[in-house]
Amino acid sequence: MTVDPPLPTAMVVMRGITKAYQRGNQPVEVLHDIDLDIPKGDFVALMGPSGSGKTTLLNLIGGLDKPTSGTVTVAGRRLDQLTSGELAHWRSTSVGFVFQFYNLLPMLSAQKNVELPLLLTPLSGAERRRHASIALELVGLAGRARHRPQELSGGEEQRVAIARALVSDPQLLVCDEPTGDLDRHTADEILSLLQMLNAEFGKSIVMVTHDPRAAEYARHQIHLDKGILVPAPTHGA
Repeated sequence: MTVDPPLPTAMVVMRGITKAYQRGNQPVEVLHDIDLDIPKGDFVALMGPSGSGKTTLLNLIGGLDKPTSGTVTVAGRRLDQLTSGELAHWRSTSVGFVFQFYNLLPMLSAQKNVELPLLLTPLSGAERRRHASIALELVGLAGRARHRPQELSGGEEQRVAIARALVSDPQLLVCDEPTGDLDRHTADEILSLLQMLNAEFGKSIVMVTHDPRAAEYARHQIHLDKGILVPAPTHGA
């Protein structure tokens, strides 16, 4: 297979991506021969029915998993060629993760939760606190830094999770159903925050969502069905 060189302005370049898992003795193919380019600074909604391979594709982009075959280049690095240790280091510096469930540690304040990714860096305690304070201010929670998760609303918890994803100043945010556990008004606030991070700070964002209204906040939509990229469904189809 001939591998095209990554585009100089590309954040994500995937070529010939196949991903299969073993179920007993049977390989189950989740993604089949995916080619995908996402430019730097884009905000992409990744859509498709349950079981279409959205989260698997997101995990490959975020370096949480490796393809069975094909190449994955993100922010100029060939992720499929990195060791587990190299991937872990790359994730800690280049990508921020936002999930449906906020994964905050209940015994820690918002400030301490945001600082967590920085514990793996050589930053001093004072520098970690400063970075976390900037991230919390960016998501509008400077006044809630001392609060623990149980003292925050769902929307505030997700903002803390976004601040944690931002604290190492990654080029890329990957978001898996980031508003799936929120009411519509709160979801719109979180999506507007992501839109602002994309438009004003140039963060590249790839977001899995099943919600067409959430997808409207993105610049582009990519649709998956049964492990392959498909054209966007037409209205009334």
